[in-house]
Amino acid sequence: MLCLKQVCLFTLRRYQARTLCSDLLLSQINGCTHEDEVFSLVGRNKARLSEKHVGIALNMLWQLQKKRPFLLRTSDYVRNHSQFLTLCVLAENKVELMEDEVIVDILYSILRLNVEDHVSLAKVLVTEAWKRLERQVLLSLPALSKFALCLYKQHRHFSPVIGQVAHIVDMKLDSIQDIRILSVLMISISEVITESFRDRLLHKAEQLLEEHEVHFNYARRILQFLQNVKLKYHPVLEKCNRIFLKSASHLDIHSISHIFGLYEQLGFDNAEFRLIAQQLLSETVDDYYDPETFAKLFFSLGPMAGSKVRERLLVTAANMAEEFSSHQVLMILKTMRKMKCRNSHLLIKMASVLHKHLDSYHVLQLVKLTQYLVVLHCQDLELFAKLKMLLLGYLKSSVIPADTAAVIRVLAMLPSFQVEEMIINKAAAVLPQCRLHHLNCIATALVKWNHHGQFHWQNSSELSAKLLQKLNDCGFQRIQKANNLNLLLEELPYVNGEWFEEVLNEETLAMCQHLIDQITWANVLPLSFFLIKSEHRCPALFDRIASVTVENIDKIPTSEIYFILFLFSALNYDPPDNEEFFKSCIQHLTSNLSHLETYHLVRLGHVLAMAGYFPPVLITTIFNVSFLSKLDAQLKVLPDTVKQRVHSSLMKLNRAVCLECPEFHIPWFHEPYCQRVFHNSMSQINPQQQHIHRMLTEILGGSHYSRASVLTPYYYKIDFECVLDVNKKPLSYMAQNIALGGVRGIHLRHDIKDEGRKALPPGAQRIALDFLDSKAFSKDYSRHLKGEPAVKKRHLEMLGYRVVQIPHFEWNSMVLSTKSEQLEYLRQQLYGIQ
Repeated sequence: MLCLKQVCLFTLRRYQARTLCSDLLLSQINGCTHEDEVFSLVGRNKARLSEKHVGIALNMLWQLQKKRPFLLRTSDYVRNHSQFLTLCVLAENKVELMEDEVIVDILYSILRLNVEDHVSLAKVLVTEAWKRLERQVLLSLPALSKFALCLYKQHRHFSPVIGQVAHIVDMKLDSIQDIRILSVLMISISEVITESFRDRLLHKAEQLLEEHEVHFNYARRILQFLQNVKLKYHPVLEKCNRIFLKSASHLDIHSISHIFGLYEQLGFDNAEFRLIAQQLLSETVDDYYDPETFAKLFFSLGPMAGSKVRERLLVTAANMAEEFSSHQVLMILKTMRKMKCRNSHLLIKMASVLHKHLDSYHVLQLVKLTQYLVVLHCQDLELFAKLKMLLLGYLKSSVIPADTAAVIRVLAMLPSFQVEEMIINKAAAVLPQCRLHHLNCIATALVKWNHHGQFHWQNSSELSAKLLQKLNDCGFQRIQKANNLNLLLEELPYVNGEWFEEVLNEETLAMCQHLIDQITWANVLPLSFFLIKSEHRCPALFDRIASVTVENIDKIPTSEIYFILFLFSALNYDPPDNEEFFKSCIQHLTSNLSHLETYHLVRLGHVLAMAGYFPPVLITTIFNVSFLSKLDAQLKVLPDTVKQRVHSSLMKLNRAVCLECPEFHIPWFHEPYCQRVFHNSMSQINPQQQHIHRMLTEILGGSHYSRASVLTPYYYKIDFECVLDVNKKPLSYMAQNIALGGVRGIHLRHDIKDEGRKALPPGAQRIALDFLDSKAFSKDYSRHLKGEPAVKKRHLEMLGYRVVQIPHFEWNSMVLSTKSEQLEYLRQQLYGIQ
């Protein structure tokens, strides 16, 4: 009995000592402050390391790296250390003994230490975790999200194991209340989800973004999800943007550049975020010395920098050019294109660096690179020659229609390019598999080559003619086979140019009308975009868009209403329930004005004014000193094209309010702006106008009875002006006439405060005569007057004119083929003879 007691005590002491030792080792690993300390402990205790020790050690190695700034991390040293290999072997041998969370933590740690995906341990860990998922040994939600992120970082986007994760998320979605976990899971499973599952995820994200204080990184992941599923979902975009605005003080250059990149891909913009980012980055412009960070700064700040900051960025980029990686060179050139910056010194530097990087680009990067260099007017012919060789090499081996079309399109941009027969044959081979966008790329190149005579082999014209015919046939077939409006609309935003307009536009409109029952609130925006671009009035489609909009007004994002209204205003179309349609849209907009940006409000006001609507709350909001000050500040950081459109819209809205709604007491404050615009766009009248002016002179009895190129009050330009008295006899302008000595001498008149604006004799009538070219009319057979010229007519009548508009299709018709017929037509228009 005594012996047994001694044995038991010995066993207990040994067990306690081993446990104490084990706990001590665990504490020692957790207390390490440098990787070498971890490796030293591993080296001395190999035989005693349990699966828990191994997991803690590998995790500690990542935690120690994580504490260091990115540029001071030593991941290479850690991965290549002999004891790291020991840990990996031990982990692989003990993987079945590990708890679920330990497996995931180890996988996460080694991937963050940049261990290659194909390394044995990574494969074993993924396989073991997958087995447990299949056995329905469900990981906790935090562990599941971390595992999903690991799979995403390994590019297992379409792997069956990702499908298994997606299935679990589908079952447990209602129980997820942590936006961090949800955001990670969303981007990880984004490639394997259905449309309905996608919508459920977004609905859940909307709820969590609203309910909790959200870190900007989680909002950024939600944007990444939208980019992955290629969906521009405004409610979530706007919520995420508000989070970024609140978190502005915590954003660094890496976060800002990532957000800008996602906004660009999603077609979203926000002036307030731009303004904050510009202020933050301008203050630290001299703090970035490494190429990676500077390239991100250049990308983010360049397009909205003031002249001084812009110059500093260009100088630094030129000095740093030799250090840029292939990706960074591409980023700099892309930004230069966006900035419309043709700085020859920087361009020469970037072109010089590109010579050593060309072989590292994949085909679509080469396509983009060539586009940037052509647009920026690069003069390095040797570089273009290398690009041509590489692109032709890719084209010969390419089997992907999208790549083939992109290469053919960009080859047509190269200077002095001679087309090879191989290109035509390659294009012909892929046509049946091409989407409309790809067909359009090939057609654009073919038309350009034909126009410039760049085919140089025998029978080339016959081959190109056959290819063009095959292009047309493939385009017709693709549209005629369309049975899903959403899929058709997905292709249309990327198609433009003469070929589509001449060959497929009407067929596409007919197919949209055939699929009219598929128009829903979710696709009225892309359909409106297409109709705006096509400039065709299709009453059936317009009426359906109006009725769907009214029925679903609360579902359609506020920012999208503008484009729907623009369709009706720009093409001057009134749906059957016109009043109800505009009233419904205006009510929805005015109750959500705070959700719209300042410049959106200005453009919205202009669109409504075109249609004759002036909501008081909108007008008083816009014509307010604080609003206009805020608008001025934000316009400084917007692209030049947007800035010009907004300035023009504000001027036109100001003019419309002054003329049509004097009760608002809004002053006309755009005189200086209009003077600058007209000064910068001074031009002579065209031959058509000169011809009409000579005829007017003949009809009225002298050049002093009419004026050409006249600016009215509020700066409308009219082609010709004359005054008829009560007996319809012309009144002379006398000293105010424009001399005709050589018709080429006729220029725009800028003095609108001349004697010609004095009060007319009783019964006299001022006549404005305008020649309307094709741009003034819709492109369908109705030849309906578009919104802008209709508004101009309305406003000129308010200014006291009788407006005579001469449509180009009447003036150039066979009916008016002789001078005498044209004179009689003009006489009838002037004197109102029917």
